[in-house]
Amino acid sequence: MLAGALAAALGQALVLAAPAKTPAVPPLPPAAHAPQAPWQPLEPGLETLELEGPPAVFGDRKITVLRIDPARFDLKLFAASAPGEGELRTARAWAYRTGASAVINAAMYQEDYRTSVSLMRTGAHVNQRRVSKDKAVLAFDPLVSGVPPVRIVDRECESLDDASARYASLVQSIRMVSCDRRNVWAPSERRFSAAAIGTDRAGRVLFIHARTPWPVHELVKALLAAPLELAQAMYVEGGPEAQLFARGGGKELERVGTFESADTNLRPWPVPNVIAAVRKAGK
Repeated sequence: MLAGALAAALGQALVLAAPAKTPAVPPLPPAAHAPQAPWQPLEPGLETLELEGPPAVFGDRKITVLRIDPARFDLKLFAASAPGEGELRTARAWAYRTGASAVINAAMYQEDYRTSVSLMRTGAHVNQRRVSKDKAVLAFDPLVSGVPPVRIVDRECESLDDASARYASLVQSIRMVSCDRRNVWAPSERRFSAAAIGTDRAGRVLFIHARTPWPVHELVKALLAAPLELAQAMYVEGGPEAQLFARGGGKELERVGTFESADTNLRPWPVPNVIAAVRKAGK
């Protein structure tokens, strides 16, 4: 989704107050959901779960979650703006081009269909240098030892400068779940398909996709109530551009978004920037 479209729809009403320092992570709330099917393995370190979402105007009400073990997979940023690239691709096409097992949108982009709205960089390529007001930054590709392989930096709780010194790859977007596990997406009547990236209490990565258009605040409520042990989350795309692709064990999983007012989009849209999970050698 182009950034201007989302900003206009939401009025960029995103953030509630947050503490200046990182608080202790509160205990998980009591489960308030129906029993869910167990995680289904695609291959070692990669498993899926289908959640039942809240009531909706239309759609299947399913939330697809892909759980990724960072001990077995590296996260990679792939961008059409990088040397040797140049083309927009669907999540499926990015996966087959790069050898990735899973791919999701990286972030919203500008009208040039290349440049991210906010900070986006790897150690080898800078797509966007600008640090926007958005509060969440996905940090991966560590430069030093002794840090988690993947984490979400909440800029209300800690300095981005520290993460910049410790991680080569940084992707900035909109907070959904804060460092203290609060839903920080302001309530709104607007509804979107959504793609998101989260981390759980064990440090695993969650690729999340909801085709059914919900108000994002309601989607976040459902995620926090689900048996995910969700610690933090950030929004990476909405509308028909939102997509998720995974493969493993001879199976493929593909999810695509649709329009706010009609469940009519059936095809994945080519996008410029994606986050991919690539299996580590020997893992």
